[in-house]
Amino acid sequence: MEVGVSELRAHLRDWLERVRGDEEIVVTDNGTPVARLVPAASTTALERLEHRGLIRRSRAPRGAASAIRRVKPRGSISELVAEQRR
Repeated sequence: MEVGVSELRAHLRDWLERVRGDEEIVVTDNGTPVARLVPAASTTALERLEHRGLIRRSRAPRGAASAIRRVKPRGSISELVAEQRR
C-alpha cells in the first residue's frame, strides 16, 4: 500500500493502525517512494519474509554445507571469468 506524505500527516493515527495490523506502507513524495513503514515487531526481517511466503528457509542443519565436496577450479578466477565472457 502507498500513501503520500500529506495524506500520511493528515491521518497519521489511521496509517499507524494499519501498520499495527501487519501492513507495510510505502510513503511517497510526489509519487516517488521515500520511506517504508513496517511493524516494529520482535521478528526478524527473514521471519517476516518467510511468513509472507516470499522466501523459504533451508531445513538443512547448520554446518551441513561444510560436508559438501568442493570443486577444484581448472585455472585462476581471472581465466574463468575471461572464458565466460567469450
